[in-house]
Amino acid sequence: MRLIVITGQSGSGKSVALRAMEDAGFFCIDNLPADLLGQAVTHLETGGYGDVAVSIDARSAKNLHGVAETLRQLAGRFDVRIVFLEAKHGTLLKRFSETRRRHPLNTGDRSLRECIDDERELLDPIATIAHHMDTSDLSANGLREWIRQFCGLTQSTFTLVFESFGFKQGVPLDADLVFDMRCLPNPFYDPVLRGLSGLDAPVAGFIEAQPRAMAMLEDLQAFLVQWLPCYQQDNRSYFTVALGCTGGQHRSVYFAEKLAARFRDRLQVLVRHRELS
Repeated sequence: MRLIVITGQSGSGKSVALRAMEDAGFFCIDNLPADLLGQAVTHLETGGYGDVAVSIDARSAKNLHGVAETLRQLAGRFDVRIVFLEAKHGTLLKRFSETRRRHPLNTGDRSLRECIDDERELLDPIATIAHHMDTSDLSANGLREWIRQFCGLTQSTFTLVFESFGFKQGVPLDADLVFDMRCLPNPFYDPVLRGLSGLDAPVAGFIEAQPRAMAMLEDLQAFLVQWLPCYQQDNRSYFTVALGCTGGQHRSVYFAEKLAARFRDRLQVLVRHRELS
């Protein structure tokens, strides 16, 4: 049985993720009490369910203390993947302000900011064993696409994620390595290229005409070839390499695509373009 556990901070997009998994054919359970996880999975296995998605979060605050160990035990019996959705502090404050919903940990004597801080600490045992996704600057459609990609992966495969982003919008929280492309010539200042992206041939031609850009591409590939095996030996299932430029439209997109193409024949590779999505 394949079991996907959706967890993370309130306001980070767990409902969107769970609906995407339901659309993909998963049997979904929202707000499952954490202490019932083992019993629920056993019951579903007996019932012959093949794909199951479960949402566990701060609403089970009283029963979260043992959920990490339960998940480790289940991983020995099933194909278990855990995705932890998170967002920047300011983004969460804005989302709660816009929806006017009460935070699950709000008992009337704490501010929203305090509730968010408490929730981060409460969920830390699950966060340490999960694959993180930063939804701060991600649209609902973008999150659904990332979840669909995540569901299609095999657990035994080390997945290398190349993510382009713009420094104007901040560094992705889910990045394991961050590389800065801003020292390279910027296609944005060419009026012909400004409205295009790193996916377009004219932009690629502009970048490939820069010797420094090609040298950086070779250096980044060599670095990853040398050091990725060390991260794989660290029992990681997912590893995110974030490539940033000023706006996240030209240079970072080009580099993410090129590096992904160079590693796709040896690893499971995903590509994300945060600002384009």
